[in-house]
Amino acid sequence: MKRIAVIEGDGIGHEVIPAALAVLDRTGLDLALEHFDVGAERFGRTGTAIDDDTMAELAEADAILLGAIGDPRVADPGYTAGTLGRLRGELDLYANVRPARLVDDRLSPLREPERRPADVIVVRENTEGLYTTLGGRFKEGTGAEVALQEHVSTHLGVSRVMEHAFRLARREVAVATKWNAMPHAGALWLRCWHEARARHPRTPSRHIAIDACALHLVRDPSAFDVVVTENCFGDILSDVAAAMVGGLGVVPSASVNPESGQALFEPVHGSAPDIAGRGLANPVAAILTCALMLRHLGFTDEAEAVERAAGEAVRARECTADIGGSLSTAEAATAVARRL
Repeated sequence: MKRIAVIEGDGIGHEVIPAALAVLDRTGLDLALEHFDVGAERFGRTGTAIDDDTMAELAEADAILLGAIGDPRVADPGYTAGTLGRLRGELDLYANVRPARLVDDRLSPLREPERRPADVIVVRENTEGLYTTLGGRFKEGTGAEVALQEHVSTHLGVSRVMEHAFRLARREVAVATKWNAMPHAGALWLRCWHEARARHPRTPSRHIAIDACALHLVRDPSAFDVVVTENCFGDILSDVAAAMVGGLGVVPSASVNPESGQALFEPVHGSAPDIAGRGLANPVAAILTCALMLRHLGFTDEAEAVERAAGEAVRARECTADIGGSLSTAEAATAVARRL
C-alpha cells in the first residue's frame, strides 16, 4: 500500500484536491491517504508553517499531494518559505517537471493547432538559480538603495537536473540558457550539457537561447519535446507552455528527487483567492497532477486511464467555464470519474 500525504492548503486547494481525490478513488487502487493541516489558517494560529513533527511525517510518505499555498491575509514571506520552500529544500526536490499537452484543439491560442500540437515537458532546476534568496539590500528605503539578487548554479545541481531531462526525453532535449548575458552560469550549463550528451549519445539534443526558446515555443510548440533550464527561466517558460494548451487550469506539475524517490505533486494554478469557495475552479490540473503521482508510484496503466478520461471530458465540454464548459468544480471531476 502506498501512503499519500494530502495537503489541501489554501484557497481553491480546498476544492480541487477533494475533486481530484474523488477521481483517484475510482481507480480502485489501495492507497492510504493521510490529511495534514498545513495552510494559512494554521500559520495564523500558530505562527508555524510546518512544524518538525509534521515535516518528519511528510518525509516518510511515498508522495505528497498539495493543493495550493497562498492567502492574501498572510503577508509574511516566511509562510511560503516555510511551506513550499521547506518541502523543496529539505526533501531536495531538485527537478520540477511541468508537462503541457494539448488535449483539445479549441484550447490552443494558435491558428491550425492540429498542425502544431503542444506536447512539451519543461524541466526546471528547482533548488538553485535566482531563487536561492542570496543577496541583500543596502541603504534600503532611500534614493540610493541598492538591491543584489544572486544567481547560483552548481555542477551538482545542473548535472543532475540535466540527467533527469535526458531520462524523460522521448524525442529530444533542448537546453535553454542565456549564456551570452550570463557567461559564468552559461558556461557551467554548457559544460554539463556536453557531459550529458556524452552519457546519452543516442538522445538528440540542442542548445538554444532562452528568449529564442520562448519565441519558438509560441510559434510552434510541436518543435519541442523536453526543455531543461534554470529555476527562474523555467518558472516563466512553463507558464508560456501552459498558455499553449489552455492555461494553468489544465497543467500538472511534480517536484521530484529521482534518487530518493521523494516527490511533491502540485497543480501550478495557485490558490486563486478571487474565486475560492465558489465552485468555479478547474479541477483538471489537480486530476492530471494525480495522474503524474500515480505514474511516479508505478501505476502506469491507471495514470494513463486518468489522463485519457480527463481529455475525453474536456473534449466533450464537460468541464468548467474557463475552458468552455458550464460545470462546477465537483461536477467536472464527476465527469472525469464517470469515464473511469
